[in-house]
Amino acid sequence: MDDAEIDALLTEGGMGVLSMSAEGVPYGVPLSFGYDGHDRLYFVFLDASTELRKESYAEQTTSASFTTFDIGPDGSWRSVIVAGPLDRITIDEWDTAREAMADNAYQSNLLGEYELQENPNVWRLEIQQRSGRAVGQP
Repeated sequence: MDDAEIDALLTEGGMGVLSMSAEGVPYGVPLSFGYDGHDRLYFVFLDASTELRKESYAEQTTSASFTTFDIGPDGSWRSVIVAGPLDRITIDEWDTAREAMADNAYQSNLLGEYELQENPNVWRLEIQQRSGRAVGQP
């Protein structure tokens, strides 16, 4: 896939799997995401568990990867994998993150229920690597 096709799937996808690693132990979690149309993905970690597993992995990982995909009714498919550092955003970045998630995150209506705090539980993946593959007719 070329860059335009990768951007299209990141814009249309709205859902995928964030993969992280801490102390050599991998952890993949399905998440809704927002894409800024350039080089950033945003994730809101809602309903945190008491052990804060997502947060703990996100804080410890040096490079995360994210996969989104689409499967057509005829069996064709396309997928995109992006990778880069994962950081928690600051309150100043909330508007940018919220806009990206409102544009294409799966169930972006949940953002209205999310109470913004001084330290929002929103994470940004800076895309440093990207690849995409399509098989069949999308």
